[in-house]
Amino acid sequence: MRTRRSPDQKVSWLAPSGISGETDEAGTPEETRGPQREGRFRRGRPRNSGRRRRKSAGRRTGIRRFITWRKALAFVISLVALLIGGFTVLYVAIDIPQANKLAQAQSNVYLFSDGTRLARTGEINRETVPLSKVPEDVQRAFVAAENKDFYSDSGVSLSGTARGILSTVTGKGKQGGSTITQQYVKNYYLSQEQTVTRKVKELVISLKVDQQNSKDDILAGYLNSSYYGRLAYGVQAASRMYYRTEVQNLSVEQGAYLAALLQAPSQYDWAIASPEGKQLVTQRWNYVLDNMVEQGWLDKGKRQQMKFPVPVAPKQAAGLSGQTGYLVDAARRELMASGVSEQELAGGGWRITLNIDPDKQRALEQAVTTGLGGGVEAAADNAVADANRQAGAVSVDPKSGSIVALYGGRDSTRHYVSNATRSDYQAGPTFEPIAMAASMEAKTDADDVSGTEHIRKTATALGMAVETRDFASSQATTLGLMGASPLELAGVYSSFRHDGRKVTPSILKSAERDGEQTSLRGAIGGQAIDPRTADTVTSYLRGDLGPGESDGLRYADDREGTMTTTQGRTDDRKAEWFIGSTDELVTAVGLFGEDATTQKQVTLKNIGNGAPAIIWSSYAKRGVSALPLPTPESKAPDAPVSTDAPTP
Repeated sequence: MRTRRSPDQKVSWLAPSGISGETDEAGTPEETRGPQREGRFRRGRPRNSGRRRRKSAGRRTGIRRFITWRKALAFVISLVALLIGGFTVLYVAIDIPQANKLAQAQSNVYLFSDGTRLARTGEINRETVPLSKVPEDVQRAFVAAENKDFYSDSGVSLSGTARGILSTVTGKGKQGGSTITQQYVKNYYLSQEQTVTRKVKELVISLKVDQQNSKDDILAGYLNSSYYGRLAYGVQAASRMYYRTEVQNLSVEQGAYLAALLQAPSQYDWAIASPEGKQLVTQRWNYVLDNMVEQGWLDKGKRQQMKFPVPVAPKQAAGLSGQTGYLVDAARRELMASGVSEQELAGGGWRITLNIDPDKQRALEQAVTTGLGGGVEAAADNAVADANRQAGAVSVDPKSGSIVALYGGRDSTRHYVSNATRSDYQAGPTFEPIAMAASMEAKTDADDVSGTEHIRKTATALGMAVETRDFASSQATTLGLMGASPLELAGVYSSFRHDGRKVTPSILKSAERDGEQTSLRGAIGGQAIDPRTADTVTSYLRGDLGPGESDGLRYADDREGTMTTTQGRTDDRKAEWFIGSTDELVTAVGLFGEDATTQKQVTLKNIGNGAPAIIWSSYAKRGVSALPLPTPESKAPDAPVSTDAPTP
């Protein structure tokens, strides 16, 4: 039996189950609505408010109106396509270039401040050898040091390259992370400049080189093109320079040192490395060998028996004898500290002018020569004591921070370590004015730090490279047990003279290459200590001398009132110091005990007392007009003058 429906009745199966009848605009069945009320509103709300709420809930607001997941996906796909397309263009456009001309490097010219020539350097020590001559264990040492995945990678590290580009763009300096292939490409085909363009070229060329060359060819090129310091290019030149042997005779230990050396050749050169540098290269050497064990290239038991292979001291070039080698080395180090790489510098073509005044330099050299000979009280028949004495001195203009004279040792061809820059001897009484300044600064400093920590903080602010371990002993600050160099102390005392502004002594006046000047670090920095503190320390040091007198020296003019000195021997009696300063010149002189055969520190013997003061006095008398001219009235006293600082 069929059921009749009226023409205006809705189909019941369109309504929810069990409910029939017409629905209103909001979708509510008519039977459930109850009695119809007059007007447009029910229960105080518009009849269509539910629909408006649903429309509002589905509407995107703010940035969501413009960015959808479809648009974001399209943007990412487009960006990837653009990058791939751009890289494809670069890959096709950039060819593997001819090898660079580093092997035909020019000389570097070093000049005194007046433009007269000091030295010419730049002869490249290089000899290419086939990979078959390099012991396999030594090859693996380099791979373990620089790129453990070398044999399986594609020749590039995208993450390392990205870090390098970001570091270059943001001006944060050099960033590691390159593969052996990338380093080989940079050394052999490209320049050492830190630019985005060069890094992109390096990436593209590295991919092509990896595809077109075997891993052995790449490794051979890397070993032969890398710079190892001491003007040595290639592993053959390095093995001769550091171990006086041919590359095929290198041991695993020696190969691991050469591999570790590549990270920072000058800093890790054992002959001239600071205590920190020696610690770092030893850690790097252990890292290389441990990686070899991890890769299965070295037996663990054999590894545990290995000892660090100390390299031999270098032989300085004949043209760098006397003080020349020390001056050139100081200039090189400062240039590298300003951002020039060792390979760029070794590549030649530089014209480097120093702040060294030839007259003052000559006066300082003659003064030390006299002081180490008959100018100090020494036993005439004690040749050993004479050979075991080393002197170092630095003279600085505190107004500009310029190093106007520097004495590094008897001869840079015979004593490679510069006594002017070494910091392995104790500061002794020269540190006490720094402790005095720290105690004064502590009264105005809001930082809640301990006494020794505050002294360390002040010493660091003044330019000393001190470490926390230097203050482990309770007597460290009173006895000056931390290491210091004449260069550092000349800078600290120059800061006292420069109203407390940090003075970092600079030997470089200018450096240019291909007509372009290189930006150098400034010698005068920010405020290290309060000007009042600096003035008080200077006044104290000046007042401690008495009117115009110090240890038997009387100044021959009216400028003695501006003169201050600090002197004395260290607690271990291995070093003796004298620092004289005026507003025009600060000169730090150190005398060090060093065994002439073993180069180990020894106690100073048979030198009399006040030897550094006599050296300084001789320097002042030799026409250095910026210094008060002293005239010795009697010999130096038998005991060093104490500079114990009073409690402020």
